[in-house]
Amino acid sequence: MSDYDIAVIGGGPAGATLARLLDGRFRVLLIDGKTESENSFRKVCGGLLSPDAQKAFAEFDLTLPKDILVDPQIFSVRTIDLQKRIERRYQRFYMNLDRQKFDLWLESLVPDSVKRYTGKCRSISHENGVYILKCRANDGSEQSFAADIIVGADGANSMVRRFLYPKKKIRSYTAIQQWFAEEHSNPFYSCIFDPVTSDCCSWSISKDNLFIFGGAFAPKGCRESFERQKARLAEYGFKFGTPLKTEACVVLRPESPFDVCSGKDGAFLIGEAAGLISPSSLEGISFAVNSARILADILNRGAKKPCRAYSVRILPMRVKIFAKLLKCPFMYCPFLRRMVMKSGINSIKIS
Repeated sequence: MSDYDIAVIGGGPAGATLARLLDGRFRVLLIDGKTESENSFRKVCGGLLSPDAQKAFAEFDLTLPKDILVDPQIFSVRTIDLQKRIERRYQRFYMNLDRQKFDLWLESLVPDSVKRYTGKCRSISHENGVYILKCRANDGSEQSFAADIIVGADGANSMVRRFLYPKKKIRSYTAIQQWFAEEHSNPFYSCIFDPVTSDCCSWSISKDNLFIFGGAFAPKGCRESFERQKARLAEYGFKFGTPLKTEACVVLRPESPFDVCSGKDGAFLIGEAAGLISPSSLEGISFAVNSARILADILNRGAKKPCRAYSVRILPMRVKIFAKLLKCPFMYCPFLRRMVMKSGINSIKIS
């Protein structure tokens, strides 16, 4: 006998959206360790809402509370090839926000009928057609739950994905991010390419008199690569000062649409836990929200073969990842990137 019809593991944009959209007839459990405490888990993220993510929320007729937004709102990105010291500006339509407040706002939209458990899932087993979840609360106490269906919305290092696909490997990086007091006279957002220290990208963003610098690095020697790139950027003119805090997490970067894992045997994966993240920009919020919406629709309708239906419905997302992969060489191949940047195509001039 199960305690819940559906257990959602992870309360980020994917998990919170799914929990909000599931029909009230389901007994739903949402497991997430995030709180308003300063010591709470925080997603390592530049905190920019892309046009695709904005569209996803617009389709729900949702509007952001103003206290989630931060200053300044920036309309261009400084794209920097650090090795060749080439820089171009490109117009962008991102919204600058406080990622922690954004995640907590999404959780606040989850109806009271959903049971919340503030903690972390420690282990998963499948017994007699029921999933057993052993969890530890933030206060250290432990509890087990039984659910007919589980949904992994637990991000790049997903326990649910490892349980379902123990041999599945998706290319991963370590994302490291530091916060500093803002010392630049003119706030800016930047996207940095430095093949000397990483074959992925880095970012910086000014945010409420603070300056964030982060990047995705190969796991081995990631901190050394991060510090080396930071030193190279200091020579380029970036101002860092003493770090106020340092954050790190795993981030996925799929190499193929077939890296996406949808789930099986009454268990599902949504958002980055499924491998749904842009391999070019590492943007994942739009994929998280849209995959949650698709799964909610399938479960609410009571589809006879929900795993099969979900796999089919997310096919356009696999296609989108394939399109992003085609874009990657123009961003990450040093020769092609420099050709594009030197041409000035789609760049803007700063007066």
